[in-house]
Amino acid sequence: MDHPPEIVALLEKYPSLRGPIETGVESHDGREERLLSFILSHPHLHDMRGNPSKLLSVIDEYSAKHDFLISIGGHKAKIMSDLVTKENPQTLVELGGYLGYSAILFADTMRRNSKPDQQLRVLSLEMSSEFSAIARELIMLAGLSDIVKVVTGPAEESLRKLHEKGDLNKIDFLFLDHVEDLYVSDFKVCEELGLLQQGAVIAADNVVKPGAPEYRKYVRDHPRLESTAVVGLIQPGDLKDEIEITHVKSSA
Repeated sequence: MDHPPEIVALLEKYPSLRGPIETGVESHDGREERLLSFILSHPHLHDMRGNPSKLLSVIDEYSAKHDFLISIGGHKAKIMSDLVTKENPQTLVELGGYLGYSAILFADTMRRNSKPDQQLRVLSLEMSSEFSAIARELIMLAGLSDIVKVVTGPAEESLRKLHEKGDLNKIDFLFLDHVEDLYVSDFKVCEELGLLQQGAVIAADNVVKPGAPEYRKYVRDHPRLESTAVVGLIQPGDLKDEIEITHVKSSA
């Protein structure tokens, strides 16, 4: 397939983009299992044990050189890490855990900035049992299983079950990174359950690429919320996207 010069240059720099550009397939084709095999057979596996930043760096390397991964990537990781540091949550919930990249990032950031009396929790909700299993293995490798719990199943169902059992009564930081068409409905579930109280923060990825216009309109028109966007790059590559960052100004 012939590509324009700018695409040829991009593919030379990031070979893993050839598949997504030519086929449109970005996940669910075995690349996730190949990532795990790549890590477990890596010559520097020992250096990744208990070293979250090293592990994430290797995942980024795999995504750039081998198979593109739909994890948040390095540029957005810096934005999110800075935001988590600023907000200092104790309970963080993400909808769309994929392979554990963001959960590892969040838990590591929270642990680095925590006080001795803080009980830190990251609940990573992931639809796929296969991806959940990979995420648990990578989270364990990073040494963060004491903070991160991976919950398998549809996000709404998992939220309701966790709340019903008394395992989730408040979310300090909510990260939306699953199916964009579900952002509004799952956000409303969190509101219905009273999980998002004054001071809570919500970050929604991919609001431009592939896009979540209904969600953006909902949070920007909401009387209890204050919302703005931050530009983030989809990596590898430099495709611009935005993360919608929303603060809960008052309780319901």
